[in-house]
Amino acid sequence: MLPASVLLAAAEATEPRGTPFDINPGVAIWTLVVFVILLVILAKSAWPAILKAVEEREAKIQAQLDAAEKANAEAQRVLAVYQQQMAAAREESQAIVAAARQAGERLREELVSKGRAEQEELLVRARREIGLERDKAVVELRREAVELSIAAASKVLERNLDNETDRRLVADFLQGLGTNLS
Repeated sequence: MLPASVLLAAAEATEPRGTPFDINPGVAIWTLVVFVILLVILAKSAWPAILKAVEEREAKIQAQLDAAEKANAEAQRVLAVYQQQMAAAREESQAIVAAARQAGERLREELVSKGRAEQEELLVRARREIGLERDKAVVELRREAVELSIAAASKVLERNLDNETDRRLVADFLQGLGTNLS
């Protein structure tokens, strides 16, 4: 007995071989019949389901597009509101800064005027105190002058001038000298 591969090779050698471009009318008719039957079966059963799925998908996509458009419009509205709020906040902050500057300037002016007033008051007080001290010094100087004059006169007269009238007399004399010198 011959091996199966040899028999198969001999059978292929006896059959005529066709090219891929050869048309076989039997196969073409059966292909056409199968295609039409399959087309009718698909048209009756599968085509409506496919169309329904396509229409549902189209509706879903349209709904998503509408939602996206609505969301975009809402985002634009929110952005416009945000930009208005930012502009208002910017204006408010500028107004606050301007008010703070004015308040600072007013405070500075108040402090400067208060400082000048305090300086002027201190100067007046110092002048008054200097005047009082000068007056005290003049009174003290006159008292000392009276004492020195009495001491000198008592040495000259060899007597002690202790009574009040003598002191008044010398004080009046020295006061007269003070006004003549001034």
